[in-house]
Parts: sequence; C-alpha cells; structure tokens
Amino acid sequence: MITINAGQSTSFPRIADAIEAAKAYAPMPVTIHIAPGRYHEKLTVSQPHVTLMGDDASNTILTYDDYAKEIMPDGIKRGTFRTYTLFLDAPDITLCNLTVENAAGAGKEVGQAIALYAEGEGIRVENCRLIGSQDTLFTGPLPEKEKEPGGFRGPKEFAPRINGRQYYKNTYICGGVDFIFGSATAYFENCTLESLPEGGGYVTAGSSPKGQTYGYIFNHCRFIGSEPNTCYLGRPWREYAKVVILNSEIGDHIKPEGWHDWGKIDAHDTVYFVEYKNYGPGAAGARPSWTHTLTDTEAENYTYASVFN
Repeated sequence: MITINAGQSTSFPRIADAIEAAKAYAPMPVTIHIAPGRYHEKLTVSQPHVTLMGDDASNTILTYDDYAKEIMPDGIKRGTFRTYTLFLDAPDITLCNLTVENAAGAGKEVGQAIALYAEGEGIRVENCRLIGSQDTLFTGPLPEKEKEPGGFRGPKEFAPRINGRQYYKNTYICGGVDFIFGSATAYFENCTLESLPEGGGYVTAGSSPKGQTYGYIFNHCRFIGSEPNTCYLGRPWREYAKVVILNSEIGDHIKPEGWHDWGKIDAHDTVYFVEYKNYGPGAAGARPSWTHTLTDTEAENYTYASVFN
C-alpha cells in the first residue's frame, strides 16, 4: 500500500500511481508513504516539494533492471542515461528510509546501470541505500557536450545544464566503477561508500563545470571495500572535476596514490582532488603531486553551512 498524505490520505497499489495522483496537490508539499515491500517499477518524479518516505530502507525497496548494453527496439543500445530506476527531475525532492536499486548485474557484463538519477536544487537523500554496480548514482546535470554522438541519449539530453545542490546523509552507496558521477554540487555526510569486489574501480567520476565553486564533498564518511589496493577515490570524467574528502575513514581497498587522472595529463592543472584529516589505511599513501591537502582555514569552506548558505 502506498499512501499520499496531503491533508488527507489516499492509498494506491503502485508507486507510479501515487506519483501521478500527487500532481493534483501541486504546488503544496506532498509526502508519499511507501509501505514495506519490493517494488519493481521504473519511476520519475518531476514535481517539486515531494517526499518519498519508507519506514526502513532495508525492507522498502524500489528496484528495476535496465542497463546500458541492452539493445532497444530501434537497434540502438539503451545507453547510460536511460537506465535509471528512479529519476528525480525537480527541486526540493526528498527520499527517506528507502532502497533504490538497479538490479541489472555486474557492470563488466551489462555496462552502466543507474539506480538513482538526481537533478534539481535542494534534493535530499537521508537514511537510504543506493545499490548498483557501474554508475549507481548520477548527480545531474550532464556535462555540456558528449564525447561520442548519442552518448547523452536520455531524458535531459537537450535540456539546459542547470546545476543544483544535493545533500546525502546517513546513506549507503555501493558500486564498482564510477558509482558516484556527475556535475552537481553534492554534499555527503555520514555516508558509507562501498567499493564492490569487481576487480577494482573508482568511487567518483566528477564532471564539475569550469568555474563552479563546489563539486563533491564527503565529510565524516566511510570508504570501505573488501579487496585491498584495488580502487581509487576518483577520476575526472571532465577536466574540472572537484572532489573534497575530509574527516573520513578510508579503507585499505584504496590504492596508495588515491586518485587517477584517467590518462588526462592536461587535467592535472584543472582538477581539484583534495583531502583533509582523513584516517585509516587507505589515507596513508603517497598521493600524486597534482592533488591537494586543505589547510585548517580552507577546510572551513567545506562545512554544510558554507555550501548551503
């Protein structure tokens, strides 16, 4: 049972039906309460001020299984940006106590498979689980231009690129390759980022546009994995990627060098890969000369209040 609470309660058997019915209450804030269960639905929320709320992320699961290598009826591969399970495409959307999963399988077999595609100012994800393999969480917008024709085929291919700020708290995110990627300003607090044992990988692939103040910020997070010395904290999807990791525990699955340049030598002068007061065996390695360490004064610019002022 799915219940909409907007001054009255109405129940629906499918989440998609509740999302559609919620449009009648716009622009009022609407909470859609999702009862425990496993919901095999491909979903889009394009209405501001909507909250999707479960009781417990462990037993309230939104799942689908589209994947990039799938051949569509027109003979073209689905591609990355049509694989999402849940697409958030509006400001002020909140997810609480939910699992969002792409169950397509290992990235080496199916390619990219997004669980959550999030684009909009003020998106909040709290006490959730985001489950996938390759490209689990995409924080839109897309970069300005694709590297290959048709590479951005999907719902926002021709939309204006408008950056928004997103907040992830007490949330578990897992994957293998580039499992957090995109251009948004996204603040992760008290989150757990697990690199799955798929033969190495990258936690982040940022694409912050030139001149954007913030990219990805991880504060008081845990980076965990089961295969020592196999993973990187990130690599630049685009040349101005920004990732700041501070006050976080970094496991021994992270290679001593920490960061990878993806063969983009010119990006050494443009990326901003930064750490501050991290700890754990994966924080002890010799990082590349083109990465940075914050001073105490600089670190003050990366509090929640500073980013969301």
